[in-house]
Amino acid sequence: MRQFDFSPLYRSTVGFDSLLSLLDNVAGIPAETSPYPPYNIERLSENSYRISMAVAGFNPSELKLEAKESLLTVRGEKAEDASAKREFLHRGIAARSFERRFQLADYVEVKGADVRDGMLHIDLVREVPEKAKPRVIAIGSSNDAGKAIEHKQAA
Repeated sequence: MRQFDFSPLYRSTVGFDSLLSLLDNVAGIPAETSPYPPYNIERLSENSYRISMAVAGFNPSELKLEAKESLLTVRGEKAEDASAKREFLHRGIAARSFERRFQLADYVEVKGADVRDGMLHIDLVREVPEKAKPRVIAIGSSNDAGKAIEHKQAA
């Protein structure tokens, strides 16, 4: 496995530390080996997203969602049931526990989750605060700016 050293980027960038930490984490973690359970990530609008995960056979009480900082974790813990005593000739419906993790971008929050028709739908919204949105800055003459500085120093 290749190891990348991102430390030179830390010296020449400002404010990208979360992105570089993400790259460090991704570079050091092997890819998930299990495709279970399958999921989709879709963009509903410019600032809203939905994760849809196939969780057939799981009750809502057996599913746990946890959002901590920029990490969303979805766990399914199947309770022991009478199927352990049953004899299956073929068992193609998975009934095992799982854990999926999703790295969320800045300002993306989980707004809700719902289970219907064997699908877990997790709604996400990006809410950028006003101070982080682009704004137009009026350009004045440099003489006006100099007067404003002199005015502040005189006060």
